[in-house]
Amino acid sequence: MASRSLASARWAARAALVCALGAVAVLVAVVGAGGFLVVAIGLAGLALTAAGTWWVVSHHGAVRLAGALLVIAAPTAVVVAYARADLWPAALGALALWAVAVLLARRALRGARPFDGMRAVARALPRHPVLIMNPKSGGGKVGRFGLVERAEALGARVVLLDPTVRVDVAALARRAVAEGADLLGVAGGDGTQATVAEIAAEHDLPFLVISAGTRNHFAMDLGLDRENPARCLDALTDGEELRVDLGTVGGRPFVNTASFGAYAEIVQSPQYRDAKAGSALGALPDLLLGNSGHPLEAVLPDGTRLTAQQALLVSNNPYAAPEPTAVGNRRPRLDRATLGVVGIRVGNASQAAGVALRGTRAAGLRVLTAPRVVVDADANRIAVAVDGEALQLATPVVCAVRPGALRVLVPRDRPGAPVASPTMDWREVAGLAFGRPPGASRTSRRFRTSRTSRTSRGE
Repeated sequence: MASRSLASARWAARAALVCALGAVAVLVAVVGAGGFLVVAIGLAGLALTAAGTWWVVSHHGAVRLAGALLVIAAPTAVVVAYARADLWPAALGALALWAVAVLLARRALRGARPFDGMRAVARALPRHPVLIMNPKSGGGKVGRFGLVERAEALGARVVLLDPTVRVDVAALARRAVAEGADLLGVAGGDGTQATVAEIAAEHDLPFLVISAGTRNHFAMDLGLDRENPARCLDALTDGEELRVDLGTVGGRPFVNTASFGAYAEIVQSPQYRDAKAGSALGALPDLLLGNSGHPLEAVLPDGTRLTAQQALLVSNNPYAAPEPTAVGNRRPRLDRATLGVVGIRVGNASQAAGVALRGTRAAGLRVLTAPRVVVDADANRIAVAVDGEALQLATPVVCAVRPGALRVLVPRDRPGAPVASPTMDWREVAGLAFGRPPGASRTSRRFRTSRTSRTSRGE
């Protein structure tokens, strides 16, 4: 079976290379030298759009207006240029072939690499589960999906929070443990999940995640159903257990991310909750140009330093795609005992364009992993957004990971269960196509070493 899977992966790799070469051939054969013009025009449009976006977010007044006009004009000019030069057929054909090539390449890598996802184990089901539910979370999902009634029908005790009163959720969880709970669960946002998860970890109790929040990032990375949170309750009758890591920032737990810098400063604003876009646009220019906020420094255990960073994102385990803004980005594993560290430093439109065109190879973006990172600034306290909650923490702020600290009970049937999500490496695809054994782990190590050494040299 394994040899058949590897053979299938090799054929997929060969097909991917054929499609990739076909994309190039379409550009050259259909429009000759104009094929390279298709690429050049597209890249120029992308760079100008990125530069315009930088002016929009980093300036006020006339410069912001000019940036907004550029954001509109650059892609419009690309469309007009393609139309006037009759390049649309070639551009669309090449794009379609390239998309197929990427899909086939990912399929090939996924088939060639042994799946190294999180391993679930069978455990005795809880007899006295206690679930804490926030009726306001996610716009009222607790009531809309009948979570209280379903949980109680399955034998759980539900503690329903009063949204009009400030409640100490940690105290509620500790009281439940003292009264004999053998499982703690939460239907609420990721911040509440982290608070109760810490109590569960302290007492080595299983923890149940119910995807009743707004974004449910933690639930997504566990593979849970985010459209129907009631399905998460299936774990009470047909569940299995995952051992996952728990992040800490300044001694506080987090399950997803701790953000420092521009984003963290913005979410401190009282106006942010009601007017996110307006608050962000009003605050970003001063933050990005250094007129407010504090430049950040991150120090990793191997001595690597990220200096004068405008923003830092520390995640409980790294995301699949190096770029933090990649669409659908998720963490394929939550048990690698490491943090993902992303640093951003962009000082002008040229650097913004570089990030847009070069991604992780750009000077303004650093992507690393480490079991511990110390964040400092020239201030006694700095803004931190921990799983979306606005905090002020004393510097230096230590971020760390507690390996396997959390026992998470999940349903056996999880519609979004993580599958192998390989990082694209065309050299590996080519090697696979010509019979070279797959080397996913070597590729991963090369990437991390390269990024660390470049950062150490200050590139």
